[in-house]
Amino acid sequence: MNIKAVESYIYEKLQKNLSPTLSYHGFHHTLDVVDAALRIAKQEGINDKESLMLLETAALYHDLGFISTYRGHEEEGCRIAELTLPQFQYSSNEIEKILGMIMATKIPQQPRNLLEQIIADADLDYLGRDDFEPIANSLFQELSQREMINDWHTWNKIQIKFLESHHYWTKSVVEQREALKTKHLQKLKTLENII
Repeated sequence: MNIKAVESYIYEKLQKNLSPTLSYHGFHHTLDVVDAALRIAKQEGINDKESLMLLETAALYHDLGFISTYRGHEEEGCRIAELTLPQFQYSSNEIEKILGMIMATKIPQQPRNLLEQIIADADLDYLGRDDFEPIANSLFQELSQREMINDWHTWNKIQIKFLESHHYWTKSVVEQREALKTKHLQKLKTLENII
């Protein structure tokens, strides 16, 4: 597995081809997910080189589908991964694991193993972080650009419903993020007078 070559390939593709209207799903989001995934893996006791490389590869590819589609971007990311990963010395077994991790980020999340749980948590790590509000606002802007949402009231209701139904999968992320995620939910409910 040539992770350095994958990194160069993904960085170039994302920087050249992502729409500037992707204020949430931009290049910065991919970097954030890679960092979060590797951090969570360590906290979950994963330190074997192969697992970490597979996880990093999946995090790099997880939103690559956005270069050509908005809806169904996970499937498109999988399609690109299947086509390109063999040239970076990935076996079919390794590719299959990576595809599973990419699909584990699709909402509603349904991870089937620890690596898939880690990337699912990494993708939504911000829900329980201090930078929740500006990141959520960037998603509102992105969805507004696509006329998928029109006003803050509707957006707050969507966020409340999402936060109420969301749960983290890994023990370390539950311990680190759940309490602040609950505070964010309470703040939104207060804003919308839903107590």
